[in-house]
Formats: sequence, C-alpha cells, structure tokens
Amino acid sequence: MKLSNLTSVVLAFGMTIPLLAQSSNPVASQGSVHYSKAELAQLRKEAHTPEQYHALAVYFDQRKSSFQEQANQEKKEWERRSQNVGGPAAKYPRPVDSARNLYEYYDYEAHQAGVLQAQYERLADSASVAKDGTNHSR
Repeated sequence: MKLSNLTSVVLAFGMTIPLLAQSSNPVASQGSVHYSKAELAQLRKEAHTPEQYHALAVYFDQRKSSFQEQANQEKKEWERRSQNVGGPAAKYPRPVDSARNLYEYYDYEAHQAGVLQAQYERLADSASVAKDGTNHSR
C-alpha cells in the first residue's frame, strides 16, 4: 500500500516539473530560440533550404531586437550619467564613458545582427525561388 502511494506521488511530481519549467520561462514560451556558438556555426554551415535560412533570419532578428533594447537602456543610462561628470565621476574611466561604450557595443551588435538577418532573408527568398523553379520544370 505504501509503495503504490509513493509511486503515485513520484509520478504526479514528475509530471508537474516539466509544466512548471515551461511556465516559469517566459522566453521559451514566446518562441525565442537560443543557440550555442557551436550550434550556430553548424547551422550556418549546413543551411541550404529556405526553411533553414528562414530559421537563421528569425534568430538574428531576435538578436537584433534584444541588442536594440539593451542599447536603448544604455543610452538612457549614458544620458543620466552625463548629468554628473564632475567630482569623483571625473576620474578615468568615468561612469559616463562605460555607459557610452556599452551603448556603442550593443548598437554595433544590433547592426551586425540586422545585416545577417537581411542576408539570410535574401538567401531564403532565392532558395525558395530556385526550389519553385526546379519543381515547375519537371
């Protein structure tokens, strides 16, 4: 009797863990994708279908949006820190300098992700045209 109760508790607990993990991760529920550096390199190397190019374009669009959001936050911080550049804040590296550097970094990364997004969208379009062209010629 005790063994069956223990088994049912373990099963019930085991079934609720994945549900809790999914609901506690808002990024995963929004459909955003994160690849490791190695996974991304492999995907970029092996991509040859319109679907693969489109998936890469979506990934870089999400990166661009993320970096743009971070750049906007750092720009606000840069403006806030620009109000106080005297006294202890005048020593190098000044807090305003680090905020500016972070803003420039995030802005650059957003631009690079946008370039890659556009590149993969063009590749997806040209691959789908080529795929449609080969299907119609048969």
